[in-house]
Amino acid sequence: MIGLYGGTFNPIHEGHLRAAEEVVEALDLECMVFVPSARPPHKSEAGDDVIAPAKLRLDWVTLAVRGNARFAVDAIEVERPGPSYLVDTIRALRARHSGSELVFTAGQDAFNEMGTWREPGELFRLAHIAVTTRPPVRRGSLADWLPECVRSEVEIAADGLSARHREANTWIRQLPVTALDISASRIRALLRAGRSIRYLVPERVRAAIEASGCYTAGPREGEEDTIS
Repeated sequence: MIGLYGGTFNPIHEGHLRAAEEVVEALDLECMVFVPSARPPHKSEAGDDVIAPAKLRLDWVTLAVRGNARFAVDAIEVERPGPSYLVDTIRALRARHSGSELVFTAGQDAFNEMGTWREPGELFRLAHIAVTTRPPVRRGSLADWLPECVRSEVEIAADGLSARHREANTWIRQLPVTALDISASRIRALLRAGRSIRYLVPERVRAAIEASGCYTAGPREGEEDTIS
């Protein structure tokens, strides 16, 4: 099985990396493929809270995963013109990795929003879904989070921690991961305030982020992000 870890990664940080490492180990995945988005349709810039140019975010993810044999990066959403929707990405990657099952990794917050994404019902048919939860958040039952559009299509286990799609035979599983108090929004805020982000991101990534000036002065001319 191959894991897919999508996101804005604005910027990537140690919390992302540790969660991916634990999912790889828990599910014994062949690898975890990070898929940086150009700019997801459900996110937008507000005030000084900018989204760094897609090419830079891709470069930072590539730097961050270097040296981990079971981590990889796919630039499919950055390179593809037009809107970037997860359902299109998974279809393309299923064709590219036709001999492997795909596991989409989503944090609990993102999983809660999947019902608003394009073709949400199809997402649950195309790939398994690993939902990462961080203590002390109570995990609860998947029944509390499932999008309405798929409730009738999956059978939830008695313990509420997993489910299986009745037709596609894909599964959903809750996976607790280490609670690292790190967020991309906090990193951006620290940079705006001129404070250190050392030890929140890999050192080689920190240097690249700071050199870009993205979160202190905004995107530089010629580095506008792709709207999707």
